[in-house]
Amino acid sequence: MTRATAVRAVLAVAVLLVSVYISLTMSPRLGLDLQGGTRIVLQARDTATVEADRETTDRTLEVLRQRIDSLGVSEPTLTRSGEDRIIVELPDVQDPRQAAEVIGRTAQLTFHAVEGPAVEEPDEKPTGSDPTADPSPTTDPGSTADPDGLTLSDEQGRALALGPARLSGAGVEDATAGFDAQGGAGWSVSLEFRKDAGQDWKRLTGEAACHPAGDDRRRVAIVLDEKVISSPQVDPSVGCKVGLPSGATQITGSFSADEARDLALLIKGGALPVPVEIVEQRTVGPTLGAAAIDASARAALIGAAATALFITLVYRLFGALAAVALGAYGVISYAALVALGVTLTLPGLAGFVLAIGMAVDANVLVFERAREECAERPKRSLRSALTTGFTKAWSAVADSNATTLIAAGLLFFLGSGPVKGFGVTLAIGVIASMFSALVIARALTEIAASTRFVSDYRNVNGIARPGAVRTWLVRKDPQLFRKPVRWLVVSVALVAVAVAGIVVRGIDLGVEFTGGRLVEYSTSRPVDVETARDTLAAAGFGDAEVTTAGDGDLSVRTGKLDNDGEHALRTALAEEGGETTKVRDELIGPSLGDELRRNALIALGVAVAVQLAYLAVRFRWTFAVASVGAMVHDVILVVGAFAWLGRPVDGIFLAALLTVIGYSVNDSVVVFDRVRELWGANRRTPLDTIARRAVLQTVPRTVNTGMGALFILAALAVLGGDSLADFALALLIGICVGTWSSVFTAVPGAILLERNATTPPPVPGKRKGKGSARGRQGASRRDPLDNGARV
Repeated sequence: MTRATAVRAVLAVAVLLVSVYISLTMSPRLGLDLQGGTRIVLQARDTATVEADRETTDRTLEVLRQRIDSLGVSEPTLTRSGEDRIIVELPDVQDPRQAAEVIGRTAQLTFHAVEGPAVEEPDEKPTGSDPTADPSPTTDPGSTADPDGLTLSDEQGRALALGPARLSGAGVEDATAGFDAQGGAGWSVSLEFRKDAGQDWKRLTGEAACHPAGDDRRRVAIVLDEKVISSPQVDPSVGCKVGLPSGATQITGSFSADEARDLALLIKGGALPVPVEIVEQRTVGPTLGAAAIDASARAALIGAAATALFITLVYRLFGALAAVALGAYGVISYAALVALGVTLTLPGLAGFVLAIGMAVDANVLVFERAREECAERPKRSLRSALTTGFTKAWSAVADSNATTLIAAGLLFFLGSGPVKGFGVTLAIGVIASMFSALVIARALTEIAASTRFVSDYRNVNGIARPGAVRTWLVRKDPQLFRKPVRWLVVSVALVAVAVAGIVVRGIDLGVEFTGGRLVEYSTSRPVDVETARDTLAAAGFGDAEVTTAGDGDLSVRTGKLDNDGEHALRTALAEEGGETTKVRDELIGPSLGDELRRNALIALGVAVAVQLAYLAVRFRWTFAVASVGAMVHDVILVVGAFAWLGRPVDGIFLAALLTVIGYSVNDSVVVFDRVRELWGANRRTPLDTIARRAVLQTVPRTVNTGMGALFILAALAVLGGDSLADFALALLIGICVGTWSSVFTAVPGAILLERNATTPPPVPGKRKGKGSARGRQGASRRDPLDNGARV
């Protein structure tokens, strides 16, 4: 065992021990889509006097935090997103009506002098308004009301003419609900004012005390959101211009215990600095999250077992050692997610499972290069061939993983909600997979290669003999690119079919991109779609789209629908289906839907531009353009396939599409890395011949890596349920078309572009952007296709 191997082995053991300790002692942080609960996104709105910037949004967040803390929700989370958005996460909250009402109210508390009975009708706001609508309040938080036109009804319904607001709820220091058992006044709310506001309150009550007892002008109106909640008479014991001191004020009325507590909560919370609007609301039942975790775990186990069995059959002993490294990858990546406190969402869970299948990529690249070395020099030692395989595969491993990291970064920075979690888990998975392949798997295979048994019995190790696919391809030696245009014609025809599907069938944009509400219900009695549709139409929901979801569940999609409307819809379904449980609920405001749709297009455009820039730096511009052209080809085919199949295009689909982009470029990078190497060593050989040789040499890697990912995705598609089925389907299609395009779209495109290019072939032994290492110089002195024989 060499010193380098020993260092890798010690490092691998140390990292594994730490990972196992973290996995056993720490629990993952589950997102609401896995543990169940409600997620509300609030948009702060500008007013005539206050701008909804970062500072006012932070103040609004703190006010909301006080309100939500008093709701008794376990471990609520409030965070600011961007300049003017607030994300509220309420675990285990399945009926968000109360939370939405408390959050959405602006709580504009004002205190007014009563000027007497009003002649005109009170100008109150209608009750039961949609909490998701734009609030557009009549008065700005903390501002005074119109002194000439504010007419409201008191507790008995009598119209009162009110003067301008003398102080606001911002001046209230504390508000507590209490029950007066001795005086018989029932529930009341005691107020304590801040210093300056206390003086204003004293002056207001002192002026009211100048009017005779029983006169309406002796009353003080306390108004909450332009509704008089109390208009008490100033006690006769209070003298004119004397007033009530702070701390001696109570709001009395016909309050129940809950009403008094809610009122104290709103007053203590104070007026929001700016009004807020609910632009997104998602509710997930606990059973759905638990089912998703179980399904993903089964898919991961079955897919990983199938992948491990496959690479063991292909690469025998070294494949089995790579399977051990794959298991170590799973432990390391899980421990990294837990240690970093990453919130594991449903897309993130899918990304974790998918990365298991993609983790074998680096091992396959190394083993295939080692097989080439053994075939080129049969007498060389197994350890030497393996070391050369790791050295020569490094460039392709680094470039392919870099493109995947770019896709993960775009998902994190340009995605929204749970899709960000997918980007994080994918990035962690890529880094962990490189460690498992380049450290753990290398240490295991180098130790095995040093033993006499493995060296002597070459059929055992799995790399000393060429694989069946490579042997068949070498024997047939197909002339793939003698006429590259014909492959491009096939690709154009496929794109035309996909575009036809987009034009003819249209893209079924999910509620995330269109706005509206999508609710999934589970009923105790089976209800068919037609019956449910008729029931909802009779209840006034004629525009509701009803489809089946999961095992007999019903999915209802509507336009604008508030929480009270959703409750009425659920009640109507319960008449036919018995006990009706809400499994999943998504509410997206129209403004957010437009924004998410726009951001999705921006994400795709940025993905194309960033991948093009990276490839142009690492490769020739012709290779970069051809790779990006193949990537766009793949995106169009996946979108077209979903259009023909009538599947929804939503945020999860966007995550899958950006992953397809990374995978497509990954495949193209491996092919063009080999083209660059062979062309640099054979500068006078025609490019179509070089490309044919490069493709034939890299096809085993492409097939074997693709099979590893396909096993995982097939398990997700079958076992993942509705939540992950579309995600898995998009990636299955993407991997298939990506494998095709990396060979039959990118390579022919590069050949045609090179016919008009003036850039000379690559310099032997050098890679763009890197100096040549001694090992690479030595390896490039002879054509890798040359077996060394001379006559």
